[in-house]
Amino acid sequence: MKRRADPYHDTQVIDARAPRVNQAVVGVVSLVAVLTGWWLLLTLLALQLALGLVLGRRWCLACVFYYEVLQPRLGEGPLEDSRPPRFANVVGFAFLTAASVAYVVGWSTLGAVLGGIVAALALLAAATGFCTGCNVYKLVCALTGHRFVSCPLPPPLQSEN
Repeated sequence: MKRRADPYHDTQVIDARAPRVNQAVVGVVSLVAVLTGWWLLLTLLALQLALGLVLGRRWCLACVFYYEVLQPRLGEGPLEDSRPPRFANVVGFAFLTAASVAYVVGWSTLGAVLGGIVAALALLAAATGFCTGCNVYKLVCALTGHRFVSCPLPPPLQSEN
């Protein structure tokens, strides 16, 4: 399969389907955590998002699954600016961390509500493509006067022969 963008090096863009896989994983695991009370799953999700944000897509398990297993079979999807999904991951990390802290200090209802918000929004995004965090990012850009402009797509990768 020939890719227009290397998923691990051309990080200014992202295959539009990759965030939906990540959102599905985050949504399902968050829902399981809230329904079962296994709040440590929320902590593991927060850690996973943090690793992906700080160390890159190679450390994001859902991203690696998408790029190494699904994308070779489905082909590369449309490329989009990676900043809105990255912002959504930061927001998800903040909510998951706050939920975990709430559980640790004994505020299990607050932890469940925060985890439930993550589950609902992530599953909504995975199912419909409507990413609340991505849209908040674009709104903040508009309100602060920063013009949201998609990054230019990188040139096709040269095959090594």
